[in-house]
Amino acid sequence: MNRREPLVLGIETSCDETGIGIVRGRTLLSNTIASSMDEHARYGGVVPEVAARAHLEALQPAIEAALAEAEVGLDDLDAVAVTSGPGLAGALMVGIGAAKGLAVSLGKPLYAVNHLVGHIAADILDHDAGPLEYPTVALLVSGGHTSLLLVRDLTSDVELLGETVDDAAGEAFDKVARVLGLPYPGGPEIDRAAASGDPTAIAFPRGLSRASDMAAHRYDFSFSGLKTAVARFAEANPEMLADDAGRADIAASFREAVVDVLVTKALNACRDHGVPRLLLGGGVIANRRLREVALERAAAAGVAVRIPPFSLCTDNGAMIAALAAELIASGAEPSTLAFGADSTLPVTEIQVARPEASPGEARPEASPGGARPEASPGGARP
Repeated sequence: MNRREPLVLGIETSCDETGIGIVRGRTLLSNTIASSMDEHARYGGVVPEVAARAHLEALQPAIEAALAEAEVGLDDLDAVAVTSGPGLAGALMVGIGAAKGLAVSLGKPLYAVNHLVGHIAADILDHDAGPLEYPTVALLVSGGHTSLLLVRDLTSDVELLGETVDDAAGEAFDKVARVLGLPYPGGPEIDRAAASGDPTAIAFPRGLSRASDMAAHRYDFSFSGLKTAVARFAEANPEMLADDAGRADIAASFREAVVDVLVTKALNACRDHGVPRLLLGGGVIANRRLREVALERAAAAGVAVRIPPFSLCTDNGAMIAALAAELIASGAEPSTLAFGADSTLPVTEIQVARPEASPGEARPEASPGGARPEASPGGARP
């Protein structure tokens, strides 16, 4: 295998998007995404069983499309990569099963990696931004995750500074959109509604931002109280919901509260750790106001902001392939087959099922694809 410029196919199925990406080292060759969002819209949110079935249907066509776009064949691959977690267990199992089958059938090494760290790896595929410098603070904001990380090294040292204690920011957008009578997904709908609104019209609460909260939750997030505050305000002021201008003011004020908390805590982390760099990732980064406020306030604080291309901010296979390519370049051994779907995989576990033996335990011999001979080929933990 070429460790410097490995050709890697990445599979991402942690939620409702089937992502297949192919990279050669740090060069993006293809990024195919099949979304099942329309199927979930009728329910007002992601239904795990629907997502898993959609992945099953989309995987083979997505792999074929990615290979065609990259103009490579399966035999050309140096490795296969897959998201092991965090995410929806059933959805993860579909991608894991496909990746294991593909790696074993091709005799290729398999790298099982962390979804959240993958979002950071997406940044290295943007050559216009220059190389990612360390350390950096990363703010990841999506439908299922709101996390603040300190990245000292992409492949070996990622520290969780804080995360949401209840609803993620994306979930809050979806739930408030429902309150305002807006369709799913809520993020882009609230962004559109808020465009003509006054962000100072209503003083909605900023969760975990009071002085009494900062000692234990300086870098943590909470949006459940904000969601409830919006619902109660709307219930008490039905005339604003019935009026486009009123709805716009509610949407803009809610969005401003979310953005304020996200940016404040991220810049606190940069200042506290002496890191003049902030990386933004995740699908909610597409929110126009979040980008505006982050860039403006970071510039005032002397912090450089990096934002991957929007096509790489949402869940995608390219970021998983990129992380695996970095692991290969760093000399990391392939994962064994002794891993399954881990819906709560900690961000500190960048690669799972590393072949190192536990103290006093002999390490089993690996097959050419990096798999333990006795491991189960399924997605479940043995």
